Amino acid sequence: MRANMSIPTMLAEWFEDRSSGRPEFLLPEVKPDLEAFLAPSDDTKLIWFGHSSFLLNMSGTIIMVDPMFSQVASPLGLIGQRFQPPVLSLEELPPIDIVLLSHDHYDHLDMGSIRYFADRDISFVAPLGLSSHLRRWGVPETQIVEKDWWETHKIGAVEFIAAPSQHFSGRDGIKNNSTLWASWIIRSSTSNLYFSGDSGFDTHFKTIGDRYGPFDLALVEDGQYNPRWPAVHLFPEEAAKASVELKAKRAMPVHWGMFELSYHAWHDPITRFSDALAGTDVALVTPIIGEIIEINDGLKTKNWWEDLVQ
Repeated sequence: MRANMSIPTMLAEWFEDRSSGRPEFLLPEVKPDLEAFLAPSDDTKLIWFGHSSFLLNMSGTIIMVDPMFSQVASPLGLIGQRFQPPVLSLEELPPIDIVLLSHDHYDHLDMGSIRYFADRDISFVAPLGLSSHLRRWGVPETQIVEKDWWETHKIGAVEFIAAPSQHFSGRDGIKNNSTLWASWIIRSSTSNLYFSGDSGFDTHFKTIGDRYGPFDLALVEDGQYNPRWPAVHLFPEEAAKASVELKAKRAMPVHWGMFELSYHAWHDPITRFSDALAGTDVALVTPIIGEIIEINDGLKTKNWWEDLVQ
């Protein structure tokens, strides 16, 4: 599954001239109005922090997904540096009820962020095996819920269903695949969301769409792809196809816009995804970092990146 991911080859290619991999400027962002975010609403509210980190207010339950607030999204300090500081610091976040995790790679399972949340009254929902990391970083075992694919867990008004993805796990290059990776269906009585986690393209998207769709919003991985590892990340055209097979009403690309973890231009994921999604019945959702969006029929966002890549 990870063919052609030779570390020496990847490092040699990494240090070639790739000036377009990072933006030469800060990407647009807005400081979110947390009072507005926390206000009761029938609609689910979402704040994107860049990459795959986002905050949900779903039926009054506050959910932090794949929190990554550290400076570096890899075990190597020279690789995976942030484009810009988080739009909110950990200390500025509202009280969190649930942390939802997709897998244990550094850009999704951040030790610093988890340690910050560890001594708070928060439930951690994760795929099988991630408790081995969480407990080591101070999270009480009583606050951890682990699920296998197709298993369900409900906390208050929100139901979490672990679903397949095509990826891998491991943090040290030695004990790979000893923990599970997953995508997630996140739903309440008024909203039905899907988060892909990290995944290559396969039949699971159609299976999930048939079983749990249509989705009000699919947050689909789109970024950090490369021909060297085609089975474990989605190319933009595949992300658009996955959105259609998921029966998503709206699709929001994630896994881009904050870290450089592959060799493509920083804007390549959103440009190609937007082009590929055009002509389908799936509406494109692209908030700027920190923008509060409400997931309903009136949701509209701007193609903010277009003026930056002329």
